Amino acid sequence: MTTAPGAAAPPPRRTDARLKRDRPVAAAREVFAASGGSGLEVIRNFPFLVTGAVCGVLAAVAGWSGSLALVGGYAVPGWQSGAVLLAVSLILLGVHYVRGVRRYAASGAESMPSRRSLRLLLALALLTAAAALGCGQGALSDMVNGAEYRVLAPTGPGGCTAVVREESFLESGRGEVYAVGDPGLARTPSGTWEVDAGHRPVAAGSYELTWGDGGSLTVRDSGTGPAPALDVEFLACP
Repeated sequence: MTTAPGAAAPPPRRTDARLKRDRPVAAAREVFAASGGSGLEVIRNFPFLVTGAVCGVLAAVAGWSGSLALVGGYAVPGWQSGAVLLAVSLILLGVHYVRGVRRYAASGAESMPSRRSLRLLLALALLTAAAALGCGQGALSDMVNGAEYRVLAPTGPGGCTAVVREESFLESGRGEVYAVGDPGLARTPSGTWEVDAGHRPVAAGSYELTWGDGGSLTVRDSGTGPAPALDVEFLACP
């Protein structure tokens, strides 16, 4: 077939193999166009994924660390903070997934998920499982042992606050004291003690808290003798 001088040549015919090869490229272009047609709009789709992953990491850390936060005068154990962060993470990842499914459906693509996408899904699943397990074990421990949290008065220099966690199981009892300062977070307890017969001396008022440069907490078992594992504990906020 010949063409007249100056006339445009007809476009080459595509074979089936080339159509299959070019389909992902066309789908990518459609996704790009659906997202707004600019690089900035494409980047704006990923904060849901990134923020959700960061919240998942923080949830796992909070659930397993045994930390404690002071919010509005109330003690919030790490597993509770982790549970809130995990819920936020799942919501954000769900939004990202729904948006991705809609774009994928709009593109008309027929290809299978890439290995990179599968690895990302696996990593997010493992992260979610780790966070859920950490928060779950903390919640189970508090429930089984009947843990109670108390914010003690008075506060120390710079608003440093002593927060006590007491638990008991059968004939044994245990307590932990946290020194919570600015910004209202204590990563680990400052001291622990154990008592017999499941007593909770702080709940019974058998303690004395004084402040100087730091804090001194004296805990007495049943109001008669010092607790076996702790008599006086020095508290210092970071």
